[in-house]
Amino acid sequence: MNIYQVKKYLENKIGYKAKIKYNLGRNKYETYDVIIDKLYDNVFTVIEKKEYGSILRCFSYNDFIMHLIKIDFIK
Repeated sequence: MNIYQVKKYLENKIGYKAKIKYNLGRNKYETYDVIIDKLYDNVFTVIEKKEYGSILRCFSYNDFIMHLIKIDFIK
């Protein structure tokens, strides 16, 4: 899989709700409930909704390719 394939996959998912599991290393993970926001050349952004507001998070396509993040879309 390469960056262009990941971008093509995520293009169809803009606006969808997803759960992202981010590998911090040493068996540590963070989980975010997000909405896919925008795609850029090297990164994509997601919005995480909180009760006190929303947080904009940014991930690179390489994170997805290297399995540092796992994206599960919510139906």
